[in-house]
Amino acid sequence: MTAIYTPEVWYFLVMLATFVGLAIIKIPISVSLMFSALAGSIAFGEFFPLRHLVEGGFGYIDTILVIGSAMIFMESIKVSGLLDTIAGNMTIAFHKKPTFLLVLMTFFIMIAGMITGSSTATVLTTGAIAFPVLKTLGLSKRRAGSIIAMSGIYGMIAPPINLPAMIIGQGVDMPYIGFTNPLLLMTFPLAIVTSLIIGVRQVKPVDLQEFVRTREREPIKGFAVYLPLIIMVILMVLENVSWGFSLGLPLIFMISAIVASLTGARGNLFKISLSAVQNSLGILSILIGVGMFIQIMTLNGVRGLIVGFLNGLPQGALLVGIALGIPAFGAVSSYGSASVLGVPFLLAFLGNNDIVVCSALSLLAGLGDMVPPTALAGIFAAHVVGEKNYFKIWLSSMPAFFITMIFATLTIIFSNEIGRFANSWLFYPLFIAGLVVVSVALLLVDKRKEMSVT
Repeated sequence: MTAIYTPEVWYFLVMLATFVGLAIIKIPISVSLMFSALAGSIAFGEFFPLRHLVEGGFGYIDTILVIGSAMIFMESIKVSGLLDTIAGNMTIAFHKKPTFLLVLMTFFIMIAGMITGSSTATVLTTGAIAFPVLKTLGLSKRRAGSIIAMSGIYGMIAPPINLPAMIIGQGVDMPYIGFTNPLLLMTFPLAIVTSLIIGVRQVKPVDLQEFVRTREREPIKGFAVYLPLIIMVILMVLENVSWGFSLGLPLIFMISAIVASLTGARGNLFKISLSAVQNSLGILSILIGVGMFIQIMTLNGVRGLIVGFLNGLPQGALLVGIALGIPAFGAVSSYGSASVLGVPFLLAFLGNNDIVVCSALSLLAGLGDMVPPTALAGIFAAHVVGEKNYFKIWLSSMPAFFITMIFATLTIIFSNEIGRFANSWLFYPLFIAGLVVVSVALLLVDKRKEMSVT
């Protein structure tokens, strides 16, 4: 009972009440986090700790630079016509293979999230471009919106850019290294299962003439339009080999964006950059607010209190708290959930494989983008597909949502075993072989459907 009356408990309640109260009255999440941090410092006796607020605000400057440059790159390849060209060419090539094309389009939607680390950016870019294809495959607005929303979440968690994992890692001074294999293992199989659960019953071959007629822009021919993507991949590979040179992700994205502005449908890089930064201000400001919040939690002892409390819980109760608490808090902000709950939960599982546990926690935090009332991925997906009631999309996504929640929790339990497999030489041969087997199976299903129709 004495622990209930410790000052740190009241500091935490003040911060939490301030945050929730401001979020309820629709104050932006970033501003809510800042004022919550300020309330926690005032309760602690520090009226306006400018040094700590500035230090916390700059805590995620590396991540902010990555996201800003990634958004510029995404906007530049959208303007250049690369995204439309890829989606169009995939549809033309596999219009008679609807099940295979459905999974392929799910991967295509994920691309924006893998680059920007944002489910919202994913839904509004590759999700919007993929919607006409999903519609011609025969999916209803509700099911197409569900696939776009869930693919957006898997994309934001997939490598190379996973913001929640970066936030959790930075909170415990763990570098963002070695996450690629565990994140691939968690996201791509889930994306395949999700797309099939939601859409496989409705898909049909694409009417190619109708698809070509309704396209807003023709696919751009020639090799040059693909150069930005090729250059980005080459530079990222060189970044991760021991004998390579290190440019850093922000510079890689900017070089690729410059190339994109000179290929395909050429655009004004300055205007593209301005538009991209304006669109990403919401995400970037949340990261600044999260940094302030964590800094003040460290200052007034709340962070230590939470870690101590969680370490004292039985593992069963801890796992239930993780599975339910992180997505629920993510309804306010998946990034806020990663910082406020992800960091102490990771510390509570010290002794397990930290990278795998952090990856699983980031997946649960990402699910927060599908939890009402904010449900950013669901609301924006509804907007993209023209569905007025986003709860229809939310309900359609629930089977995939709970499968993901259970999968992430099991990943934490078996983190050591998964970590050993992810770090073994067998990982890539087996992972690629698994994708090949799934591809062949999907093509056989499509072939069987085609034969039954004829």
